[in-house]
Amino acid sequence: MKSLIFAAIGLATIAVPATAQRWQPIDQRQQNLERRIDQGVRSGALNRAEAGRLRTQYRDLSRLEYRYRQNGLTQAERRDLDRRFDALSSRIRVQKNDRQHRR
Repeated sequence: MKSLIFAAIGLATIAVPATAQRWQPIDQRQQNLERRIDQGVRSGALNRAEAGRLRTQYRDLSRLEYRYRQNGLTQAERRDLDRRFDALSSRIRVQKNDRQHRR
């Protein structure tokens, strides 16, 4: 019985960080994305064209978030923003690792 309780506690501690990571405040996610783009430019992992495209996508997403917040953020809008933030985060990761470095 004790081992079952410890196993349940272990699973709960593993699940909490993943859930907490997924539901970061929107402002924190935006800052993180912007920081990753800036870091990619500084390190040379992002060239000028890649950084420009990613920043444009980031600005578009920020404008959408602003429009959503005008009448209060619904659960569906929050899910949409999360999906879009995840997609942008994935694009940043791909662009930083595509070996098209700044020259």
